[in-house]
Amino acid sequence: MGELVRVVAPGGRIIVVTWCHRNLLPNEKSLTDSEQALLKRICDAYYLPAWCSTDDYVKIAKDLGLEDIQTADWTEFIAPFWPAVIESAISVQGLVGLLRSGLKTIRGALVMRLMVEGYKKGLIKFALITCRKPCSQVVSNGA
Repeated sequence: MGELVRVVAPGGRIIVVTWCHRNLLPNEKSLTDSEQALLKRICDAYYLPAWCSTDDYVKIAKDLGLEDIQTADWTEFIAPFWPAVIESAISVQGLVGLLRSGLKTIRGALVMRLMVEGYKKGLIKFALITCRKPCSQVVSNGA
């Protein structure tokens, strides 16, 4: 997010739409071992960095001095996406396309069910985070 802050004009709005893991409950210090294992399998298959929560993004935005921070959970709107992708992948045309795409794409396709599992368990969320760079903010090189 530091790079977004660097390049946005003073007073400009930053919009992040991303997959996140669920926010931790007040009595939790981390996700469960099984939740972490599921996210790791997804990361390994899709070459993703570590997951964070919407609350983590809010903290980062605050630490960067951003204002008017707002979030929305779009999970219910995006939840049909993965089953639709899986359905299209198992069509004749989809299977031919997968075979032509190579092993990395096939590996990714096989992991789609893990995304669905994560959504069903409430682990994977699809979040919208918006915030604004203050008009007078000067960004340090360390952000």
